[in-house]
Amino acid sequence: MISALLSYEFLQNAFLAGIIIGLIAPLLGLFIVVRRLALIADALSHVALAGIAGSLYLSQQVLLFSALNPVYFGIGAAVGGSLLIEKLRSVYKHYEELAIPVILSGGIGLGAIFISLSQGFSADLIGYLFGSVSAVSRQDLLVVVVIAIIVTLFIYLFYKELFVLSFDAEYSKVSGVNSRFIQLSFMVVTALVIGASMRIVGILLVSSLMTVPVAAAMQIAKSFKQAMIYSVVLGELAVIIGLVSAFYLDIAPGGTIVMTSIFLLLIVIGWKKIRGEKKVLLKKGEAA
Repeated sequence: MISALLSYEFLQNAFLAGIIIGLIAPLLGLFIVVRRLALIADALSHVALAGIAGSLYLSQQVLLFSALNPVYFGIGAAVGGSLLIEKLRSVYKHYEELAIPVILSGGIGLGAIFISLSQGFSADLIGYLFGSVSAVSRQDLLVVVVIAIIVTLFIYLFYKELFVLSFDAEYSKVSGVNSRFIQLSFMVVTALVIGASMRIVGILLVSSLMTVPVAAAMQIAKSFKQAMIYSVVLGELAVIIGLVSAFYLDIAPGGTIVMTSIFLLLIVIGWKKIRGEKKVLLKKGEAA
């Protein structure tokens, strides 16, 4: 594996991109889970699918589009979807959650139309849906690096505002936090992470990497910062083990990454349960 990693550029691209995504996806995913907005990642990923499918269709019809990277279309569609969700949330103030299924449905519908027009699934589209180790180019890696810098800077600069907005939206308004700007920026950054992750994890599975490691981390973390650290560690483990498994088994990395993260979640839940039972037994022994 190490010799192959040193010899082949596409493996280097995939592992570097995977390690970066394993950092930023759970990092941002923690804020998504705490705010109970996990379905937003699913909605934006399906909008990204529409962008990718539309790009692949246009590349068949117009020569100019054949030279453009479909990733840009996917990211653009996801960002557009995030802005539309925010717009709908402001329209339905008392039923904000309606915005998510509406945009998700629109993404699936547009994706289905473009896939039908392009006469079904292609090998390229399958790679975008479930991830591909061999398809990550230097250009894709550069996109991931740029988005990772944007995400890291956003969280660093607005950590306090995000924290307050996540746990007490009403207090954030009273305390002078520009919640509208933070929320809009947060949605755009989430769309960027989804766009960056699609090559490795796949459009249909990227939301899992943003939520499952967080779910595991929240079982054992005693503070928000601990949950952030554990989420990143578990996310990185899932990506690395998943990519290695995908390489040796010659299967889509998205599936192996997600199943690894679920396996890690089950281990954490089992470990916590066993630990809890041991504590009960110790207390009974002390009482006796």
